[in-house]
Order: sequence, then structure tokens, then C-alpha cells
Amino acid sequence: MSVDRQVPDGDPPVMAAGAQLERMRRRVRLGRWGVWVALAAGPVALAVAVASPPSVVEAAVAKPAPTARTEVAADPSGYAAQFVAAWLRGRSDAADSVSARVAQSMAPAVELPKPATDMPAVAHVTAVRSAERGGGRWSVTVAAQYTASVRYFAVPVAAGRDGGSFAVVEAPAEVAAPRRAEAEASAFSVAVPAGSALASTVGEFLAAYLAGRGEVGRYLAPGVRLSPVAGGSFTDVEVGEVRAVEEDGGAESVPADGTAVRVLVRVEAADRAARWPMAYELTLSARSKRWEIRSLDSGAGAS
Repeated sequence: MSVDRQVPDGDPPVMAAGAQLERMRRRVRLGRWGVWVALAAGPVALAVAVASPPSVVEAAVAKPAPTARTEVAADPSGYAAQFVAAWLRGRSDAADSVSARVAQSMAPAVELPKPATDMPAVAHVTAVRSAERGGGRWSVTVAAQYTASVRYFAVPVAAGRDGGSFAVVEAPAEVAAPRRAEAEASAFSVAVPAGSALASTVGEFLAAYLAGRGEVGRYLAPGVRLSPVAGGSFTDVEVGEVRAVEEDGGAESVPADGTAVRVLVRVEAADRAARWPMAYELTLSARSKRWEIRSLDSGAGAS
């Protein structure tokens, strides 16, 4: 009497164990391969290879993807001023002149002025205002100074997609002068006493800075670098009104270390040609019972 023995589906136990052992051997070989590659790449990659599977090692040594660069359009004020200078000096009856050729090269579709009599000579041209209109279009207002007058022209300019090329798209249009803005009240509202330590330091510093009277460095805070005006062309420096933003600027003596004040100084400096009224904005700080210059910011807020 025979008895049928059922054999379960799948690999026999011995074969299954052998397959599992072979898979483990392959993993060991791959791990050794990754370590040898990491040794060739360097110690950092080796540490990654020991702690990570081969796929992570590949990610560690992969090169980063290049980042895209964004072009920023430049202000075409200088380009517009150069064109207007050439355009005003060019003449339709002298198309071979330097000015005419420059104007035509910058705006081939724009006609040159047609003189009826002698055209007045423009002395100086400068851009005074620019506004971006969108879509790469700009409007630049240019001032043209003559011997006895100033004229203003608005110039339409288109910017190229590269952000650095421009084209004048129409002839300039004469416009009224820009309105003068109403300046806000000055923040320098605290009067600095004429005989105070602060006023004395400011006066001595500006005498060294403008006229070469003494060393500029002795008035500067540690770490501050400031060179005097080249040549020391001024022969006399007279300090006028000194005003501060902070209340500490109105004290006669030097306050505690670390106290900082901003001052506006009006001076009159003389050279061989004239006496020049000027204004300087300075920031000073107190240290060891003396004031030291931390920065010179003329024009930043001298309203």
C-alpha cells in the first residue's frame, strides 16, 4: 500500500536557504565595492559609504545642478543723457559730424534737429530723473544746460532682454522742469553748544580732514578708516552751526562710553578761488571721556 506524500509548493528548504545565503553574499560584495570607491573619493565619502547603502554613496558624490541666473535691467539714464548730448549737437545738414553719427547710431529712426540759424551750443547734459514704465520701457528726463538757460527733455528708452542694452525708440520731447520737492523737517533739532567737547572735536577733525591740520587718524574710533581730502587744498576751515539728533549732543561734557550721536555740521572752507559753504553729517561715539568719529555720511540726510 503506497501513501502519496505531498510536497509543498515553492523551493525546498535547502534550496531556499542557499538562495538567501547567495543574496547575503552579493550584499557583502556590493558593500565592499562601495567602500573601495569611497576610499578613492576621500574620507568624507568613506564615512557616508560605511553608514549608507550604495545608492546613498552615489547621491553624495553627485554634482549639484547649476542654478539659473536672473538678469536685472540697468537704469538707462546715462544712455539717454549721451544720446541727448549728441542729438542736440547734431545737425541734419551736417550728417557726417561726430555728434550726428553718434545720435544716428543710437537711434537710427530719430531725425536730427533742422537748424534755421546758428544753434546755441549746449554746455552740459545730465539725467535728472528716470522712471520704469513696464515691459522694458523707461522714460528718462534729461537736463541740457546752455549759457543762459536750462532745457529739459523726456527720452523714451527700451531695454533689451539681456538687461544691459538699450535703444531710444522716439525723438526726445521737451518738458517742464521737475518740481522741487518739499523737504521734511530736519531730524537735527538739538543745538550743540559752540564750546562743548563735541563741537571742538568736530571742528578739529574737519580742519585735519579738509586742510591737513593734524592727523585725521587721531579723531577716529578704533577700526575706522578715513583718508583726508587729497592735497589739503583748503587754507582755512571755519565751523558754523552744529546740530545733533540725540539729546546727548547738547551736553557740555562727554557722556558715558558707548553713547553715540549724529550731527550736522555747516562749515565754510576757503581756498585760493573762493570760500565754499558745505555741510557734513557725522556719527560720533563717546569713549574714555572723548568723542571719536565713527562715520562720515555727508548727503545722507542733511536736510
